[in-house]
Amino acid sequence: HNSCGSVGLLDVPSCSPASLRGRRPAELQELHGSHSNQVSLVVNVASECGFTEEHYKDLQQLQRDFGPYHFNVLAFPCNQFGQQEPGSDKEIDSFVRRVYGVSFPLFSKIAVIGTGANNVYKYLIESSGKEPDWNFWKYLIDVNGKVVDAWGPTVSVKEIRPKIAEMVRQIILKKKEEL
Repeated sequence: HNSCGSVGLLDVPSCSPASLRGRRPAELQELHGSHSNQVSLVVNVASECGFTEEHYKDLQQLQRDFGPYHFNVLAFPCNQFGQQEPGSDKEIDSFVRRVYGVSFPLFSKIAVIGTGANNVYKYLIESSGKEPDWNFWKYLIDVNGKVVDAWGPTVSVKEIRPKIAEMVRQIILKKKEEL
């Protein structure tokens, strides 16, 4: 189900929000998992949103161009905004793979805001100061697990692409120096 080996994210026992302050939760460590030397774009996705098509196409293009060694899109289905992700994990998974040829990791459906919010999102919101208010919020995470920036659905993936390209280029340059 999870092509990049950073599986198990949602099986990690949740820690209390208090213990999140100032450090990366275990989840994010797991998220970066075996590829700690990578950039990630964490996105809350939905299948029935006006932003679905453009975002999935552009996210998959990013994954194709920069993934999976130095970069991964990490997609979290969420039904909290307009009930636009009503399906089961299995349905969502098969829909995005069939329709958009998605190859990036798709996690189980979660809550991204409110009391039941997943720890990854608690961390993202706390460190960026930006809380998703709709589908397709995009959080860019650097190689150290720090949130670089976050954008709502009206900012296209194409607009963020140059920033990701530059971050990936830096990783590759650094690797070359280490050889």
